[in-house]
Amino acid sequence: MNLPNRDEKTEIHLSRRIEKVGILLVPGYALMSYACAMEPLRAANLISGQPLYQWQHFSPDGAPSSASNGVQIVADDGLVRTPDLDLLLVCAGGNPAVFTDSRTFSWLRQLAHAGTIIGGVSGGPYILARAGLLEGRRCTIHWEHVPAFIEEFPGVRLTRNRYEIDGNRISCSGGIAGLEMMHQLIAADHGHVLASEVVEWFLHSDVRTGDMPQRMAIRERMAVRDPKLIKVLEKMETSLEDVRSREGLASLAGISVRQLERLFKLHLGRTISEHYAEIRLRHARTLLRQTSLSVLEVAIASGFTNASHFSRSYRKRFGHSPRHEVQRHPTGQDTSIVLRTKPHPAG
Repeated sequence: MNLPNRDEKTEIHLSRRIEKVGILLVPGYALMSYACAMEPLRAANLISGQPLYQWQHFSPDGAPSSASNGVQIVADDGLVRTPDLDLLLVCAGGNPAVFTDSRTFSWLRQLAHAGTIIGGVSGGPYILARAGLLEGRRCTIHWEHVPAFIEEFPGVRLTRNRYEIDGNRISCSGGIAGLEMMHQLIAADHGHVLASEVVEWFLHSDVRTGDMPQRMAIRERMAVRDPKLIKVLEKMETSLEDVRSREGLASLAGISVRQLERLFKLHLGRTISEHYAEIRLRHARTLLRQTSLSVLEVAIASGFTNASHFSRSYRKRFGHSPRHEVQRHPTGQDTSIVLRTKPHPAG
């Protein structure tokens, strides 16, 4: 197993030992992200044979909170009081940019003022930033939310890492990274032996550090091996507003435009222009869904020189106009599976 040396001392320095944990479930959270942050606590209790952790679930209104797949978890409490917690994790997903509940933000600030370590999972850091708890802090968030986050919170030191621990603020990009972050937190208080046993319990044999990137490298993500094509694809993904010409991209690769077009057709089944338009339009869709930017501003941020060309391209790709994208709302689930949780250590 690829784990830190068990004799090494953890580099994590938190303001308090973690025993009492709260989980705030913002409707639309991803069930997997929640489970990867929550289940290691249960496993640590079970493996150690001791009640190392106890937990409570909260929701903004005290009602059962629905995950993105419709599963509901029954909350132990709403936000009517300031609980005595060592750590509060905010689990959010979907589109956290639309969450504007001022009572939740106030509750989070009260917990922070009381000395609680505050963390965000997946889209959770967006909620923390809205509450003003990440200003000047280093944090991460799921890559899907990065464009909107940068637009709204320029004072936050955003990284693309898997998880970040900055004093009494922690953040995690979601998914399996939650298990890796909890490995570090468990190790900080109870040692690497127990933390390693916890991740082995979940058959996770390659625990990555927080500074590892969230996304696969283009080589693995797109199954591309040609180094010239990889270099061009990387440049395209980082040059969305300042679009590079075909000639410029070919020059970057050290080959002719004709040779580069052949590589795109051979490995991706599309032209240079078609691929560039796809990643720019997907970027635009994220901005339209998660920011308050105007259609024209989104067009410019996505490398389109005028709104009409952008609108035509967008409608052709997604079947509706950019303005309609802004107005769309996801439909909810008609039926839900309800999970009832217990606040005591055994879970």
